[in-house]
Amino acid sequence: MSNVSAIIMAAGAGTRMKSAYSKVVHKVCGTPLVQWVYDAGEEAGVSKTVVVVGHKSEQVKECLGENKLYVLQEKQLGTGHAVMCAMPELDDGGCVLVLSGDVPLITSETLKNAIEYHSENRLAATIISAKIDNPFGYGRIIRSETGDVKAIVEEKDATGAQKLITEINSGLYCFDTGLLRAALSELNTNNAQGEYYLTDTIGILLKNGYSVGAYQMTDNKEIMGINDRMQLAQAESVMRKRIAEKHMKNGVTIIDPESTYIGPKVTIERDCVILPGTMLEGNTVIGEECEIGPSSRITDSEIGCGTTVENSVIKESTVGSNVKIGPFAYIRPNCKVADNVKVGDFVELKNSNIESGTKISHLTYVGDSDVGKNVNFGCGTVTVNYDSKKKHRTTIGDNAFIGCNTNLVAPVEVGRGAYTAAGSTITENVPEDALGIARNRQVNKENWVKNKKF
Repeated sequence: MSNVSAIIMAAGAGTRMKSAYSKVVHKVCGTPLVQWVYDAGEEAGVSKTVVVVGHKSEQVKECLGENKLYVLQEKQLGTGHAVMCAMPELDDGGCVLVLSGDVPLITSETLKNAIEYHSENRLAATIISAKIDNPFGYGRIIRSETGDVKAIVEEKDATGAQKLITEINSGLYCFDTGLLRAALSELNTNNAQGEYYLTDTIGILLKNGYSVGAYQMTDNKEIMGINDRMQLAQAESVMRKRIAEKHMKNGVTIIDPESTYIGPKVTIERDCVILPGTMLEGNTVIGEECEIGPSSRITDSEIGCGTTVENSVIKESTVGSNVKIGPFAYIRPNCKVADNVKVGDFVELKNSNIESGTKISHLTYVGDSDVGKNVNFGCGTVTVNYDSKKKHRTTIGDNAFIGCNTNLVAPVEVGRGAYTAAGSTITENVPEDALGIARNRQVNKENWVKNKKF
């Protein structure tokens, strides 16, 4: 169906979260609740989305970005009032989804199906419903013998027989835009809360002779709303499982999905093995036949094929193919590590380029450096890049050999094929094929221990 709009209600205070932040900016799998809902609408074919903000509105805008369409609900006078605030931004014709910013598990597939159901049956409104084992507290969907929706009855108003009904109102809808506008004009606040209830528009449409339907979703977990930290954790668990299953269906082995954390934008190619305790975040891409983990964290990085990352952290960097990283390595932002490199235990890289075949095996810091091919770093090497005011770069040529416990005081260059002697502090350039030695000669003091008075 063309001309599909959406209204996302994101103005509530969310007091049960007990937080200084808007409820809808809390995250599930690293993505804000309201962003999940916004993205599901767009993937379902929504062409225009209006986000209704109120409490902590600036946080919601910062979260979604200033390029979205927002309307302010200054006073929170109910769900019907929130939709009223958004309606001036919409044209009649087509349909409008009404969604909640704190229902992050709703899928684009369910929304697409609801829109198609609404269009094919030429309905004034479609309630997105679900069947649950314990419907206590939810509005029940009352259907006629032919399956048409006759009413939504709230828990407090339901008869004993109606309380046995397990099909409930999710609070998500698809309306004919023009008919919704007309129904909203008939809303009033004659209720205990003194608010405008969106559910009342269903009764108004039925009273005026229009047809209302209910599209029943297949997975009732999708309607899970987030009101407190316990529900946030439950939604996190459901979403993590959903993401992990998608990757496993695509040929990825995840040893223990319950202890693995994969963000929604992460790409993992086939025949990878993801070990327990691993976190893959942001726009990370993992090539084929990699082994990641255990207990590794990779954020906004690209990893080439056949690479292993063990107990290590990689942030905002690019790593080539057949690289061995870890255990306990830390690759900080803006690093480029080429193919067949080894970055071993307790090695830290920062803002550096490492060419193919280089080995940085252990206990080494390489910062602000350009390192050539097939360089060997001895244990305990440090590139000394900061002079308390500016950062300086170190350049190391192909096939160089850096001896153990060498300090390379930048700016400095070590030429192709050059060596540095173990324990040296190199402050001047070392030419190609030269040996740089920067240390005092050893002096042995005979009988020093015997003469020392402890």
